[in-house]
Amino acid sequence: MRTSSINKFKHPFHLVDPSPWPLAISFILTCTVFGFAAYLNRYIYGGWYLFISFLILNCYAGLWLRDINREATFEGRHTSFVRKNIKLGFILFLISETMIFFALFWAYFHSMLNPAIWIGIKWPPEGISALDPTTWPLSNTLLLLSSGFAITWSHQALMDGDILESRRGLIVTLLFAISFIFIQLYEYHNASFSINDSIYGSIFYMITGLHGLHVIGGTFFIYINGIRLTQYHFTPKRHASFSFATWYWHFVDVIWIFVYLIIYISGS
Repeated sequence: MRTSSINKFKHPFHLVDPSPWPLAISFILTCTVFGFAAYLNRYIYGGWYLFISFLILNCYAGLWLRDINREATFEGRHTSFVRKNIKLGFILFLISETMIFFALFWAYFHSMLNPAIWIGIKWPPEGISALDPTTWPLSNTLLLLSSGFAITWSHQALMDGDILESRRGLIVTLLFAISFIFIQLYEYHNASFSINDSIYGSIFYMITGLHGLHVIGGTFFIYINGIRLTQYHFTPKRHASFSFATWYWHFVDVIWIFVYLIIYISGS
């Protein structure tokens, strides 16, 4: 009996058909980690190995997402029960991401409130000039908060059935997100310290860099949903992927507020 028949008549779960993508992505992800280690240790062709592995990883991920999209949109495998559990899983994913940032903020507060003697018993450490929070960091804060309003506008338009207005909101969100990324890169390029400069540099780049990776991932997430929106994959009642992108982007916004207040303002 086919999986679809079982799903239809026996239970509401979605039993996925055999897929090569989980195993393939696990393998290429391992190769990407080795490539990253080779690049950091400056092995010959380490950078190319990392680039090719990362490119293949994105191709495999895209193919896997294509299959999931087909199952949900065209085959109707994602019942209301399945969507409910997927939403729960995504919420747990966001909670786990919050715990990662909590651990990094904890490390920052520990070093700031109890600076060690070998960094001059001061924060920022001796010889490091903290970035001015009223310049580019403030601009990025305004950009990211504005993008949060824009994606909320897009989401509300989709729920109202206005696809054209929803597209406009996504385009504005993507413009703000890309601007944020380039300003962050400009800030890194012009910073007076690096990740090797004491505990301050390490934590600064760990927190802001990890958040930047989340912004990049969220930008791709929004872009993919924009493509699906133009292909009319969503309806006012069924748009779980779009809702996930909206939740994720609000999560990125809230984390950045803490980054700005803790790293840039209190750290200066």
